Amino acid sequence: MALKCGIVGLPNVGKSTLFNCLSNAKAQSANFPFCTIEPNVGTITVPDERLNELEKLVHPEKVVPTTIEIVDIAGLVKGAHKGEGLGNQFLANIREVDAIIHVLRCFDDENVVHVDGKVDPISDKDVIDMELQLKDLETIEKKISAIERKAKTGDKSAAKVFETYNIIKEHLSSGKSVRSLTFDDSQMEFVNELQLLTSKPVMYVCNVDESSVVDGNNYVEAVKKNVKNEAAQILILGAAIEADISELDSYEERLMFLEDIGLNEAGVSKLIKKAYELLNLQTYFTAGVKEVRAWTINKGMTAPQAAGVIHTDFEKGFIRAEVIKYDDFVNYGSENAVKEAGKLMVQGKEYLPLDGDVMHFRFNV
Repeated sequence: MALKCGIVGLPNVGKSTLFNCLSNAKAQSANFPFCTIEPNVGTITVPDERLNELEKLVHPEKVVPTTIEIVDIAGLVKGAHKGEGLGNQFLANIREVDAIIHVLRCFDDENVVHVDGKVDPISDKDVIDMELQLKDLETIEKKISAIERKAKTGDKSAAKVFETYNIIKEHLSSGKSVRSLTFDDSQMEFVNELQLLTSKPVMYVCNVDESSVVDGNNYVEAVKKNVKNEAAQILILGAAIEADISELDSYEERLMFLEDIGLNEAGVSKLIKKAYELLNLQTYFTAGVKEVRAWTINKGMTAPQAAGVIHTDFEKGFIRAEVIKYDDFVNYGSENAVKEAGKLMVQGKEYLPLDGDVMHFRFNV
């Protein structure tokens, strides 16, 4: 599954610094707005210690982790929905991602210019939210105009779409994002087709200085209070610190650095894991002598759908799935030992894989 998260925020909040930490690609980073013109795209691996454990047991020829694409989208400014500051291009980039990583500046530094002249993460958030809401409002108004006549002729299906569109319009007009609305299953299909910017799941990354990286600060508390009613993730992270960590050569050096500042895990690792949670994703594994591999699936997928992530033929010709729980694989030490202990399960088309399942599919095409 080609999953994509977009990093957004006002200019000079730390987006490109964060992107550089997440990816081997190097986005330009400078102390002035519009440093990033074209979106930089980097593919990053999802950290998962379970892969390392499986590798020790199976000794495969290669190990393949699962990945997420991160897009560093140039800084938005007021008027972006009208095309200000290359706004149309930036908004189009956001439309293509699965989730939004919204970076908020939560640190003071007179050497780093703020585009509005003062540090205020709530104001920054409101600017981005408003631009995305206004763009969505523009989209929904066009859709309403296109379907209104058909809805008024008595077409029940069109009438329901028209009603839903008007609910969305009213919600956006009140300064609220579409993600805070609840739709029933029959509405979701045509709502998803709209690809509205504010319907995308969002994670707020509070970019702080070193002294605030463990417990946060007043700026972070203000953000938490402001977004408490949103279905959003919040992460405290020091982009400058993460940049320092990424330059250290060995795992041991990085671990010592983290311990010195009171952390047990790098912020970028937490961000990647939270992005996975945000997108309602989980991992299953295939484990053999050729390769040990992690596969990304949506929670709630059936076994045939999970098999289809490997190849469409696996889904079409699905017969059964042979499933080993990760803990059983590790505890017994091998697939054969698991089978001898009677812990290998044979599951059919209705099975819903769980995070960490080690699976082998039988299929016939």
